[in-house]
Amino acid sequence: MTTFAGGATASDAASDRLARDALTVLQPGFTGTTAPDWLLRRLGEGLASVGLFGRNVATAEQLTALTARLRAEREDVLVAIDEEGGDVTRLEVRTGSSFPGNHALGAVDDVELTEDVARELGRRLAECGVNFDWAPSADVNSNPGNPVIGVRSFGASTDLVARHTAAYVRGLQAAGVAACTKHFPGHGDTAVDSHHALPRIDVDAEVLQARDLVPFRAAVAAGTKAVMSAHILVPALEPDLPATLSRRVLTELLRGELGYDGLIVTDAVEMKAIADTYGIERGSVLAVAAGADAICVGGGLADEETVDRLRDALVGAVRSGDLPEERLADAAARVRALARWTAEAAATGAAVVADPEVGLRAARRAQRVTVAETFTPLDRAPYVAAFTPVANIAVGDETPWGVAAELSRLLPGTETGSFSGDDAGQAALRAAGDRRVVAVVRDEHRHPWMAAALDTLIAARPDTIVVEMGVPQATPRGALHIATHGAARVCGLAAAEIIAGK
Repeated sequence: MTTFAGGATASDAASDRLARDALTVLQPGFTGTTAPDWLLRRLGEGLASVGLFGRNVATAEQLTALTARLRAEREDVLVAIDEEGGDVTRLEVRTGSSFPGNHALGAVDDVELTEDVARELGRRLAECGVNFDWAPSADVNSNPGNPVIGVRSFGASTDLVARHTAAYVRGLQAAGVAACTKHFPGHGDTAVDSHHALPRIDVDAEVLQARDLVPFRAAVAAGTKAVMSAHILVPALEPDLPATLSRRVLTELLRGELGYDGLIVTDAVEMKAIADTYGIERGSVLAVAAGADAICVGGGLADEETVDRLRDALVGAVRSGDLPEERLADAAARVRALARWTAEAAATGAAVVADPEVGLRAARRAQRVTVAETFTPLDRAPYVAAFTPVANIAVGDETPWGVAAELSRLLPGTETGSFSGDDAGQAALRAAGDRRVVAVVRDEHRHPWMAAALDTLIAARPDTIVVEMGVPQATPRGALHIATHGAARVCGLAAAEIIAGK
């Protein structure tokens, strides 16, 4: 056995290299608004990426200080965040986003505007020290009942989704922030949320090629630096394994057929589609063996023990022969290559001119207004009845939504209440009294109780104004109907301006 200076052996060096590579392919989260000591230590031991979520962000200044502290430990660290704009925001998790989401941008269908929005979002991320965004969603929302994609998609048209996905990638990366196009090979035709169970898409390969894969081809052509895999079962591509764990999907299809050579990152491995079926350790090993280069973990699990378990599982799999050492080394090399790109982009990239109003301009253009009778803007404070569904995990329930806050600024004295369930309509009528009612809904077509509540409300009060902030599938109704194509703060402001005639 070869012995190096200080008594280290070749075996020790190999073990250290394996452990560093295993840490390098992890993208863990953590709790709190400051970096814990264990995370800083792991950055010194080989960890190359850190994932941020809403719980890690209080203010722009705090976030900037946090990323600076991470970078003090590792200058080229990848700081990732799940910032889609629109309903899924982490930068503005407590206030609502300054940017409309994909569905609003798709409704406008101006690719230059989409690129401008993504560039400004990227500028703000880079300004805070974030250099890797788990966005955009390239999913074609072909199933209107989809419980997890919805307004996160640019729309149901393949060509529309493709051109806006490419524009979003270009905009983000022009600001020096790596785009991560998701959820490959397409999560739009699911009726199950992969946070809760394993969705299955039963369409033939020709449909997938013509519909779901087209936006990913566009993203690859646009130079997306990363692609995120979906925890979905697509038997036409792989009969036994979810896409995240499938060599046929990640290596043969994405790498081979689509010609993609960038980073492949998994969706969060603690999601039940993986964790309840394979466990996070085995799931991580299978994902890297299949062709994934980075393992996202930490939306739910976010501690030192989880990171150590996954590191040890990857090292153990190499030693047992279940994971080729070359595959792990290749994955780690791709992570380091992306880290170098972000560091170079930060050092040499051209300054992006700030455009703070681009999100509001886009939200205003995305409004679709249907007037059932002559409508006169309100000049007195209304009652806002928010018919509130359970938020999916990707969106979360910590981000405010609706129009009440914005209407309160335009029409002081506006009051509001949140309603759900079979008695929602009657409860809203009782709460509103004789005030004009503004009913706010989110995906009315997916919630029978919500449709019934609107029936009750409009039958009793035909002058009700309806604001649909989800995917507008139900027939417009009410004296005024506004489809905002998303529930971001700016979407609420744009709707409130119409209601108040401002």
